Amino acid sequence: MRILIIAAASLSLAACATVTRGTTEQVTVTSEPSGASAVTSIGHTCPATPCTFEISRKAEFITTFRMAGYEDQQIPVQTRVAGAGAAGFAGNVIIGGVVGMAADAATGATLEHFPNPVHAIMTPLPRSKKTPRPRKANETPVSTLKLQNNAS
Repeated sequence: MRILIIAAASLSLAACATVTRGTTEQVTVTSEPSGASAVTSIGHTCPATPCTFEISRKAEFITTFRMAGYEDQQIPVQTRVAGAGAAGFAGNVIIGGVVGMAADAATGATLEHFPNPVHAIMTPLPRSKKTPRPRKANETPVSTLKLQNNAS
């Protein structure tokens, strides 16, 4: 009798992905270099990477990274069936039945986001010919060097 109760309790814990995994997932956004702002197409914002968002497992979105001096980066984030989600969904065949399967499908509990973490490698903007490169503190301007050479 004990073995039957323990077996039934164990199966019920793995029976429903909605219960075991939840309907949201943490998605981390990072950038190289860090400190870029990140905005998702579903309304989440991060003033400076790295950061983490709590997002519905069903939501697919685009993350846009912005940083002064760098090109904007857009990374699409999609969903796929997770291994643990599939196991929970399959557990419904034993315990949850059609109602459990419907709940898992409706909530997206069997899904996970990818890529996760969402990582952007920021590309520096090309310098224009009109914008001089910044000088180092101990560097003499080229025009001053030319004047000094002509004077000798």
